[in-house]
Amino acid sequence: MLNKIWCFFILISIIFGIASGNIEAVNNSVFSSIENTMTLLIKMIGGMCFWSGIMEIAMHTSLQNKLKNFIKPINNFIFAKLDKNSSAYENISMNMATNMLGLGNAATPLGLKAVEELEKINDKPDRLSDEEIMFIAINTASLQVIPTSIITIRSSLGSTAPGSIILGVWFSTVVAFISIIIITKIYLKIRRK
Repeated sequence: MLNKIWCFFILISIIFGIASGNIEAVNNSVFSSIENTMTLLIKMIGGMCFWSGIMEIAMHTSLQNKLKNFIKPINNFIFAKLDKNSSAYENISMNMATNMLGLGNAATPLGLKAVEELEKINDKPDRLSDEEIMFIAINTASLQVIPTSIITIRSSLGSTAPGSIILGVWFSTVVAFISIIIITKIYLKIRRK
């Protein structure tokens, strides 16, 4: 669906460019946006590789347990019925920790693994379990302590203060995280009835 939307926007842009006599401007903007995108990607790769490497190291050290213990009270409330020693619980904890560090790209494999593990213990495979719904909801809200990706993007685009958005990110992600938990808990109660 998203591919169709983007194709529609591109087609409309070309049509308006031709109709208004600005086809050269459209052509120039296409090539300059490709160049800008490649430059941004090259600048971001270093930061993303660094933080992904840090998380890979954390997964094989005692830091993993420290991160899980930090998140444990939150997860105990959110996933009260989930076995605390299960692989699903561990993957959920690491996914949340990675998202808190603002590393959405590094969190994706952990999130996929968590959903896979949750599906294994789902007694109704044709329907999402409460834990799967809650995990998808909180993963979408993505509580962030260090917005690494945003800071990397701002830095690569020449911001003089790339970290100045931290307070705004903290406020918005905490509000979104708490709201999504409350809304999802209410939904799950209604769904059980």
